[in-house]
Amino acid sequence: MNLTNPVLDREQIASLFRQHAEWLYVATDEVALSLHRDEIEIAISHERLVLSCWTEKGTRLLRIHTWHWTGQSLMLQVYRRLGAELALIELIPRASAKAIAATIRAARQGRCERVGQLACALQPGTVVERFALSRGTRPGQPGRYAQILLKRRHERIAVTGPVVSSHPASVDAFLSAALLWFRRTADRIKPPYVQQFWLIVSPELLKPLLYRVALLRHALRNMIRIFTVDDDLTLLTEVTCPDKHELWKGKLARFPPVAPGILSDMASAIIAEAPDAIDIVNARHGETLRYFGLPFARVRLLLGNAKVWFGIDRAHRRLLDESTLDEWQNLLCDLREHRSAFATDHRHALYRAAPEAWLESLLRRDITKLDPGLIIAPLHAQFRTARGAKLGIRPIDLLALRQDGRLVVIELKVSEDREHVLQGADYWRRVEAHRRRDHIARARLFGERKIRDESPLVYLVAPTLRVHPSFQTLARCISHDIEIYRFDINEDWRSGVRVMRRLRVN
Repeated sequence: MNLTNPVLDREQIASLFRQHAEWLYVATDEVALSLHRDEIEIAISHERLVLSCWTEKGTRLLRIHTWHWTGQSLMLQVYRRLGAELALIELIPRASAKAIAATIRAARQGRCERVGQLACALQPGTVVERFALSRGTRPGQPGRYAQILLKRRHERIAVTGPVVSSHPASVDAFLSAALLWFRRTADRIKPPYVQQFWLIVSPELLKPLLYRVALLRHALRNMIRIFTVDDDLTLLTEVTCPDKHELWKGKLARFPPVAPGILSDMASAIIAEAPDAIDIVNARHGETLRYFGLPFARVRLLLGNAKVWFGIDRAHRRLLDESTLDEWQNLLCDLREHRSAFATDHRHALYRAAPEAWLESLLRRDITKLDPGLIIAPLHAQFRTARGAKLGIRPIDLLALRQDGRLVVIELKVSEDREHVLQGADYWRRVEAHRRRDHIARARLFGERKIRDESPLVYLVAPTLRVHPSFQTLARCISHDIEIYRFDINEDWRSGVRVMRRLRVN
């Protein structure tokens, strides 16, 4: 609207500013930025309405020509270049985090209730006893999973499933949360007891979920029914969960033999700078050099010549030549000082980066520190059993072989991780599928050593005080014929790995 009464216009605009704590400032040829209402001021100067605010170019004083409140944003036409031109500025009120969380919670709660109604309609004589969302990752945040309790005359049914879009890689997080909620609910409830456990997921989550449910112990697996639901939450379709022996029937692509790594002269020279800290990972297009697990240089062949690119940040790698030699030496100096067990600044980025890769690099040098029965080499780190990012297939931290010929799957954690157990069980399934088809022996992953006709062992490794509180509860859910061992290592593992305790957990 055109300015008619500067005093009245000022009061109306100031009232809008007071109603919202944060505003998004959007102007032509300027970077959009967030402003607090204390950083915006509307005033009258020489009978003209002036907007004062802070921008990337400093404090701006803009004389307002016209203004309009659309209900969603404040549109201001202001003079620029000493009045030579008019420009349009948009101030958009930003909702508070609390308001956003409330909106998300209401939407997820609505989907939760819809899932409960579908489940209730599927079982005659059933009523919904409780609707709830799981706990969020932070206090005050809504959870991602529905937690529903149905009641019949002689039993209760626990129902859970994601109420947001979920990637297959999140299946371990979902199933871990589901099993823990089911355990708490079944233990606390009075008769009639929970006798069925329903998992309702989208089709994208179905396949990896079936693989994991098949690995649960028999009594628990018999209580579980799995359903898929469409995006519109209109139809539930039950899916049969396979038994564990059915997992080995499907086709499985072989992986090619592992070619022996050939160390280039350039990589050898770099390793000589710190042989106790630097290791190498061979790739199809060259070599990656890591300082206690942190990639810092890459050797690639370019027109037959070996070239080195260095840098911690992938987006800012530099070619090593005479002009960057000082930067290269500075990087090595920083790594020696800060990525060390004796570093004084434990908050430094180089000390904190990639801690699991650091632990992996220590064990790669001598895996017998974890178990004297393991052979030192070959030892396969970040081992991929398949190429399947769409299915959320992640590499195994370490694949090793014992002296007695038995395979060992090793999964490392340095902080509390609720998914530790289910990840280890899934890695066991994938390695066992290849072992049964003799793919590992044919690929000569461990040279001429004979692999025993027994399923792999699973070693779950974490510092003593970094094991998740739910570790044991989830471990007891896994079938007892999958041998899972927990390895508690010392908290100061950077100075050398020591096993403090080892026990069978399932």
